[in-house]
Amino acid sequence: MTWGEQMSTHDDSTALAADLRWAVMWLRRRLARERHPDNQVSIPAMSVLAALNRRGDLTLGELAAWERVQPPSMTRTVKCLEQDGHVVRSPHPTDGRVAVVSLTDSGRAVLAADRDRRDAWLAHRLADLTPDERDALRRATPILQRLAQED
Repeated sequence: MTWGEQMSTHDDSTALAADLRWAVMWLRRRLARERHPDNQVSIPAMSVLAALNRRGDLTLGELAAWERVQPPSMTRTVKCLEQDGHVVRSPHPTDGRVAVVSLTDSGRAVLAADRDRRDAWLAHRLADLTPDERDALRRATPILQRLAQED
């Protein structure tokens, strides 16, 4: 590959990166607006519920690391979720200094309702696309998931 071809590939990748970043950012914002108006759980707290649902019981430290926030910030989020009955804290089985956070049925219900509402909105929008467009998104989904994976 010549230098000119390398530059062209770099320019194409840079332009694609900018376009993709913009599209993903706006889709995420649009999906966030589709939350039920009665849902008082913040988006960061919903992310904690999703992490517990996906990964099972976690310590406060594990949650903070997973969400990339400082432990005091995670403690505040979990305290709010606990007050609302969406999570419970219990002592770690081998280290009494550590609390383990578990998702409750209420937390699962809030998470499921939020996901169902946003999935319904997105499914409605996808129905407006052509079969070829939906197929392109179906093929792109595993690629986007791979891009989103942690390093």
